[in-house]
Amino acid sequence: MSRQQNTDRIQTTHIGSLPRPHDLLTMMQAKFAGQPFDHAAYDSTLARAVADCVRRQVDCGVDIVTDGEFSKPGFFSYIRERLDGFESRPQQKMRVFQKEVAAFPEYYAEYFKQAMMGGAIVPMVPVVCTKPVRYRGEKALQTDIANLKAAARGAGIPDERLFLPATAPSGVGINEFYRTEEEYFHALAAEMAKEYRAIVAAGLMLQIDDPFLPDIFVEPDLDPGQMRRRAEIYVEASNAALKGIPAQMVRFHICYGINEGPRLHEAALSDVIAFVFKVNAGSYSFECANPRHEHEYHLFETVKLPEGKVLCPGVVTHASNIVEHPELIAERIMRFAHLVGRENVMAGADCGFSSQALFRTEVHPTVVWEKFKALREGAEIATRRLWR
Repeated sequence: MSRQQNTDRIQTTHIGSLPRPHDLLTMMQAKFAGQPFDHAAYDSTLARAVADCVRRQVDCGVDIVTDGEFSKPGFFSYIRERLDGFESRPQQKMRVFQKEVAAFPEYYAEYFKQAMMGGAIVPMVPVVCTKPVRYRGEKALQTDIANLKAAARGAGIPDERLFLPATAPSGVGINEFYRTEEEYFHALAAEMAKEYRAIVAAGLMLQIDDPFLPDIFVEPDLDPGQMRRRAEIYVEASNAALKGIPAQMVRFHICYGINEGPRLHEAALSDVIAFVFKVNAGSYSFECANPRHEHEYHLFETVKLPEGKVLCPGVVTHASNIVEHPELIAERIMRFAHLVGRENVMAGADCGFSSQALFRTEVHPTVVWEKFKALREGAEIATRRLWR
């Protein structure tokens, strides 16, 4: 069996980002705004916050844990910190969820202002590649690895139960330098591979986050052939970056990027799954507690899970403060277990609970921990039924 498969029970995990404590957020805000801050105090606050975060995950019964992505203010700031070759374009409009925003302009005007971006410690602005891409995140990454490992030792869990997320090449900015998209994404893959390999070399599982792959299939400017070709480019770049890394050390995550919203304009899992399965990963996670997608477990009545791979569907959502009942969570787990085998289902969350570092997250931090407790209880119910 692969490292990620179950042996005698349903394992639990989540997607990575968790609400940051406010003392850390205040220091991060100063750091990423280029203001003076106490470096030693920041480092100790970050390490202490990660230790507390890991301990709380373990106390809630989460099996495969991470650092909450506490050092990262968000996708685009993380890119600017760890890669040379990019510049921010604050004057350039963010092009996100285009069909969804066009269908519900009043809703999203309020949503972006108050929720998704309103409490962010740094503004969410596009980043553009204007020079050769170069990775320079070694020091920041080693800090993340050291903090996570120290936290795990304090919580009494082995490195085998740890993962660190990193962005897929597809999530890294807009190209204005390389001649073709293929050249651009493969240049990114070569540089991001340095981060990927360092995570795995430290004995941690690597999670590749690619919320951009499903977005292709609702992109208004692409025809079906262009959608498929762009998806192939994304997959090719991810696999180039993962070359030489054992699949069992990799988790691949897709989602739809938004939290609370109508979500009428999202790709169907059936549009994306063939491309997802081409990525050299041991497990694949996706939204399935989301009510627009919960029915999609039926897809695996006809789509075969590749041998030795694991599905990690979301069985709790990041888009509601309702805590799912453990019986419902168990039911969601068992739907997949009956279709792909009990050893091949890990119970997860739809997406992260704080993809941007926010002073005010949509799901309250106290609710996040209750969701994780319910996740564990639901997995235990499913385990009893599946391993009678």
